[in-house]
Amino acid sequence: MKNIFGLSIPQTLEEVCDPQRVALLVYDMQVGILSQIKDADEITRQVLKVLTAARNAGVRVFFSRHLSLPKKLMGILQFRMAMTWQRVDSPDQVNPWFLRDAPGFQIIPELLPLPTEGVFDKLTMSAFEGTWLDFALRDCGINAFIIVGVATEIGIEPTIRHGADLGYIPVLITDACGAGNEEAAKRSIESLKFTGDALITDTEKICDVLRKGSSIRDA
Repeated sequence: MKNIFGLSIPQTLEEVCDPQRVALLVYDMQVGILSQIKDADEITRQVLKVLTAARNAGVRVFFSRHLSLPKKLMGILQFRMAMTWQRVDSPDQVNPWFLRDAPGFQIIPELLPLPTEGVFDKLTMSAFEGTWLDFALRDCGINAFIIVGVATEIGIEPTIRHGADLGYIPVLITDACGAGNEEAAKRSIESLKFTGDALITDTEKICDVLRKGSSIRDA
């Protein structure tokens, strides 16, 4: 830790990932999204490893789900985005993919949230916009978050940037984050490295750090 003006500034992954001060955010690991992601099975395995390590370390866990509104409630931006994603020319052709009761909206069964874990829905790419996540983290005294899930170039990068602007230290687990477009995902990671707001690591390292944190807690 570096200290100044009564502040303790974490420098290492171990210092940032204190189980009492960090949360795990599992971003949009939903049936209908994973079906569009290359190597979805491998990403699921990596996410499950991080999730298991976080649970064992006593880290607080939150799951996001991307939600579609019924067409009558969709606005201009939602129609524009849906038309782009679905490659249609008219809003009449838009089909809301992630309605609340649709099978594709659900979190994949391999990662079923526990009753002690938070699940929230969002319309936006940033997990912090229009949700209760920021309030919940602050109320628990959390100042950092580990993020895994899909997709790096669409929602994970905006969430990391928004989280940093809110004063959190983001920790990106690159091999536990899937992508719809590999080149775009690489650009996102390189951009995040350049700005320096986030710590960037992999599944093996974060699981090792969380295990050590768990051992210290139980000692």
